[in-house]
This record gives sequence, structure tokens and C-alpha cells, in this order.
Amino acid sequence: MSVLNAAAWPAFLVDASALVQCVNAATRDFFGHKLEAKASLANIWTNENGAEPTLFLAKIKEAKSLTSILKLRGKGITITPFTASVCLVERSGALLYLFQLFPPSQTNGAPRTDSKMPSVEINLAQKQKLDCALQLTRTVALDFNNTLTAILGHATHVLGSAAPEHPWRPSLIEIEKAAERAAEVANQLAAFSSEHKDAYAQTTGNINNLLRRTVELFQTPQHNALAWSLQFEPKIFTVNHDEAKMQQAFVKILENAVQAIKVDGRVSVHTRNVELSAPTQDRTAHLLPGAYVCIEVSDNGCGIEPAVLPRVFEPFFTTKYGHRGLGLAWVYGIVTNHGGGVSISSQLGQGASVRVYLPAVRKVMEEKIITDDELSGKETVLVVDDEDMVLTMADMVLKSRGYRVLTATSGEKALKVLEESNSLIDLLVTDMVMPKMNGRELIEKIRAISPETRIVCATACSRSIDIEKQLDFLTKPFSAQQLLRKVREALTAQPA
Repeated sequence: MSVLNAAAWPAFLVDASALVQCVNAATRDFFGHKLEAKASLANIWTNENGAEPTLFLAKIKEAKSLTSILKLRGKGITITPFTASVCLVERSGALLYLFQLFPPSQTNGAPRTDSKMPSVEINLAQKQKLDCALQLTRTVALDFNNTLTAILGHATHVLGSAAPEHPWRPSLIEIEKAAERAAEVANQLAAFSSEHKDAYAQTTGNINNLLRRTVELFQTPQHNALAWSLQFEPKIFTVNHDEAKMQQAFVKILENAVQAIKVDGRVSVHTRNVELSAPTQDRTAHLLPGAYVCIEVSDNGCGIEPAVLPRVFEPFFTTKYGHRGLGLAWVYGIVTNHGGGVSISSQLGQGASVRVYLPAVRKVMEEKIITDDELSGKETVLVVDDEDMVLTMADMVLKSRGYRVLTATSGEKALKVLEESNSLIDLLVTDMVMPKMNGRELIEKIRAISPETRIVCATACSRSIDIEKQLDFLTKPFSAQQLLRKVREALTAQPA
């Protein structure tokens, strides 16, 4: 409320019934008793605004925020046009609507005598431009991720079937690398434009599983000369993490380790539990008291010069020709957004060691290793996505492993497919962002029809709604192997 009172322009909170909850001094000065606490927004509303106040609020609830020109009545009978910025806020567990009013040509009902535009109006114009830019960025990132899902999925599907000596294998690997690099750019765009910076499509699990799969990506004929040392704590604590993003971070760390090695290379990957009773600092990692899992990746490569070491996490800083300097900066961002920390130590000519600390729960989850043979199945999977290219890839990959696959390009069509199939589905894999019926609404309807159906959300967006808390996530763009593994994990998981 103190922030509301500090505003020099009218600002007030109303509930879904259009009843005023609190107002600031500027609101009282302009509207008087018409807009005091418990009064109705209808007291100042005019027919020129179109929809009734409650319908106007319903539109905001759907869009989360809105900027609109509203014509409102002041203390007297004068109607004043305002540029209104309205958004949803949470207060004591209740959703309220915050109105901020910026007169486009008048201030507090009096003609403006100065020629300067108030800073609040400039800020509003800047906010509107930024909102448009963010919306465009979100759209581009979503479209980009859908396209990359098809590219990465098909490339890894063929790569998984190609013999080690196949002449096309090197080209397929390059396609995979290019798609993963493009995915980084798309994820950066998505993160920049996200309204939920700290929300991740998190899963609870054993981090050793993810590390084993990541190391396997580097155990190829191309890296035959490398020796790997894997020492994983068998009773490792449980970590809440976004699998796709954390795998990207580990790939970057391992990639740097491999590139630093010339001959007689050795890369070590160790995990251990860490319990801190007091705040601790490991170089750039600032850790609060609590339980953590530490993942340490070490190599015996060329090492890092002392003058360079303090700058390795800086964006755009690089000592490698042709590189962008975003690798370790991206790692740092992913880890810290998970509430963890990352540090690096090195001695020139003797190698480097990167330590990642992730907040953990003092609970041991069994390490379940799914082999390639176990990725097949006979269950029925319904895949829903508004992009045909994503559906085509998922259909091809899943059918190649024996699954019965149904597809739909919308929530409405998914329900129709389900009705016409004459059988219940074992698993729903659905996009969350779709026109008309979105993924959340589809999930609610599927659960009403078939409560035992397992669900996986395949999306490029971060989690932000309550219904998704108990769901499995598959972050776009994903490879054929990631899709198969997530499907198998969801189908074999024990009911909560």
C-alpha cells in the first residue's frame, strides 16, 4: 500500500466484482467519495468505455495486463479521458486489479499549462513499446522452438539409427549441434521476454541420471582418445531442476573440458552431497545454509590464465576465435536461476575444475537408468500440438518404437480423436500454448474423462499455473531420445 500511496497519479485496487479495495491520495483528490474503499467502479464508469466494469475486468484476467483509453467521471459531472494501465496483482492470496491512470492531455482535471510531458506519460509510452517488443519476442521464440523441435527431433531420430561408420553420421551430428546452438538463442529470447523469470519446467529427480545421459553424448568415436572418470554419489540428494536447461548447462561445461584437452585427455565427473550450516562462498558461488548437490567436472587440459579466470562468466567475453562468449555466462544464468551457484578453479597447464551447486532435498531417489532397449513400448499415446511439423516428428519417432500414436492439432480435435478411438489413452503429450482450448483446459477435460491417464507437457514456456505442479515437462526443442525417455519415464512412474 505504501508503494500505491507514493504514486503521484491516481492508482487503486479493485476486486473481480469491481469493488474498490484501496486507493491512493491522488485518486481521492480526483474522484472524491465516488471511488473510496468498498465503492463500485461503476460510480466513475461511462458508457463510452463499452463493456461493463466486470466484463472489462474479465478481459484483463485473461490477458494478465491491459493498456486502454478509459473515459471516467471525476468529482463532478466532467468526463475525463485517461490512459489506464491495468494488471493483475496478488494480495493476501486474492487476485486484485491494479489501475494506474495517466491523463493524456490533462492532470487532475485541470488544463495542463506546461509544455513538458510528465515523466509518467513518457514511462507509460516506453512500457507500451517494451510490452509490444516482449510480445513479439515471445512469439518469435515460440515459433523458433517449434521449428527447432522438428529439426532436432528428425536429425536425432536418424542419427540414432545410423551405424557409427555411416558416411552421413558426421553431417547429422553437425545438424544436431547447429540446432542446439539455435535452441540456446531461442531460450535466451524466451527467458528475456518471460513474465516469470524464475519459473522453470521443473522435475524432481536424481541428477546422476541426467549426468550419465549427458556424458554419453560425448562418448563417441570422435572422442575415443578421451578417458572418462565417473564417480557418482549413490545416495545423492534429490534436486528440483529443469532437465532440458540443466542438460544444456552440463553440455557446455563438458564441451569446454573436451576442447581444452590436447593429448592423453581425462575428464572426471563427480557428484556429492553438501550440507552447509552457515553461508559459504566458493569463489563466485555464494551459498546459503542448506542442502546441496555438488557436480564437479574436471579436466587435465591447458588450464585458464589467472588474468582470464575472473572473467569467464562474463557475457560476450571469450578467448576463442569465432565464439560468442555466451557459454559459461549461459551456464551461470541457468544455475543461479535454479537457486544454485557455480565456480571454477584452474592452474595453467594442469587443467580446470567447474563446480555446480544445486539446492537439494535431503531425500534419496533411486537412480533409474533406462537403457535404449527400454525406450520402446506398446501403449497408446495422444500427441497434441498446433504445429503439424512437431506432430509429424513425434508420430514418426514414437511409432518407430512400437507405440500406438494418435495426433491432434488442437484441444477440441484431441477430444474428438479420443471419443472416436473407442479406447482410453495411456499418455497425453500436449503443448500448453494453443489457440482456443489451451493445454491446461485440455488436461482438465482429459482428467475428467480418464483420471488415470499420464500427462507430459511439451512446451517452450516456463511453468506458471497451479495445475502444472504435478505434471511432467518436456522443454522444447527436444530430441528424439529426450521424447522417448520422457514418455517411458511418465508411463513407468509410480502414481503420486
